[in-house]
Amino acid sequence: MSSPLEGIRVVDFTRALSGPFATMTLADLGADVVKIEHIKGGDDTRKWGPPFSDGVSTYFLSANRGKRSLALDLKSAEHKELVLRLIDVADVVVENFRPGVMKKLGLDADTLRKRKQDLVVCSISGFGQQSTRPGYDVVVQGMGGIVSLTGPIDGAPFKCATSMADLVAGQNALQGILSALVRRERTGKGAHVDVSMIDGMRAFLVYHASSWLNAGVEPIRMGNHHPSVHPLCAYPSSDGWFNIAVGNDSLWAATCRTIGRVDLIEDERFRSNPDRVRNREALDEILVAVFQQATTNEWESKLGDAGVPVGPIHTVPQALEDAVLVEHPHPQGGKSVRTVPLPFQMDGAARATGRRAPALGEHLDEVVEDWLSEGKKA
Repeated sequence: MSSPLEGIRVVDFTRALSGPFATMTLADLGADVVKIEHIKGGDDTRKWGPPFSDGVSTYFLSANRGKRSLALDLKSAEHKELVLRLIDVADVVVENFRPGVMKKLGLDADTLRKRKQDLVVCSISGFGQQSTRPGYDVVVQGMGGIVSLTGPIDGAPFKCATSMADLVAGQNALQGILSALVRRERTGKGAHVDVSMIDGMRAFLVYHASSWLNAGVEPIRMGNHHPSVHPLCAYPSSDGWFNIAVGNDSLWAATCRTIGRVDLIEDERFRSNPDRVRNREALDEILVAVFQQATTNEWESKLGDAGVPVGPIHTVPQALEDAVLVEHPHPQGGKSVRTVPLPFQMDGAARATGRRAPALGEHLDEVVEDWLSEGKKA
C-alpha cells in the first residue's frame, strides 16, 4: 500500500519544534523530507538536554524521525546553489526562521515561487510574516490567553507542560501544506502558507473566546473545573486522582446510583446541569467525601460499568504503558529509539516512516543522487 504523500519532496529549513514536528508528520505520511541544517552544529535541539540517549538529545529524537540531513552554509554561494537545485525539483519548502531571514538569504517565498510557480512554501513564525518579533513557545502561550485560565484558582497562572504553542503551530502548518497540495492538484498553482503561533493559540480558545465575544462573559481560572458543565473535573480518591465527565442528566443519575446517593438525583440544587454548575461548591463537598472512600481503580471500574466517562490521571510512564510506539535505529548506533507515532491510522497503513532520525549531514551524497541525477528528476 502506497503512503498518502509518496513522491512528495520536502526541503525542510526548520529547527526547534514547531517546524520539525510538521515535517516529521509529512515524512510519516510518506514524503521525502530533506532537512537543511547549519553546517556548524545543526538544529539547536541536537544539543538540548539532558536527557540524552547515547549522546543524542531525546528532544531532537522526538521530532526528527524520517528525515535526511544535509549540513550546509546558506551564506555560501556553492551551498545556496545546491539548495536552489533541490528546491527546483521539490514540492514543498518549510521554514521557521524569524521573518526576514529567508529574504536576506534570497530564499523567501516570493522569490522561490517566481522561480517555481507550483511550489508550496510554508513559513512558521510567532506573529506572522509581517512581524519580526521572535516567537518562543512560553511567550506565545502566555499571550494567547489559555495560560491565564490554567492553574489553581488562587495561584499563579500555569503554562501547558508541553510546548503547546509550538505543537499547535506545527499541526496548523501541516493542515495548511496539505490543503495547498490539494489545491495544487486542481489548479497547478502553489501557495505561501503563513502560520502564526499566536493565531493558533487564539483559535484554541474556542468556547472561551465565544463566551467573551458573544456574551460579554470574561472566562476566569477555575482549576480543574469546566465553566459550563459539572461535574466534569478531577476528584481525589483514597490513593490518587481521577477525572469524571458527567455531560448530561442521564449520566448524573447513573453517577448518583453508582455512589449510593440516589437522593441527589432529585435534589433541587443538582437536578439539571445548570443547577449543578450554579451549586458546584456544595456538590463538590459531597462528592469529595464520597470519592475518597475508594481507590481510583475501584471508581474507574464502578463508574465505567455504569457508563460514566471516567479515567485515572496518569504519569507519563503510566500513559505510555499501553501506547502504540514505533522503534527505529539510533542515529549514532546506540540503543534503539522509541517514539510516539501518528495519532491516526489510514486503512491499516504504518503509522510512522521507516526511516530513523538523521545524524548531522549524513545524507548529502545520497540526496544529490536521488534528487538531482539525470533520470531521477521529478
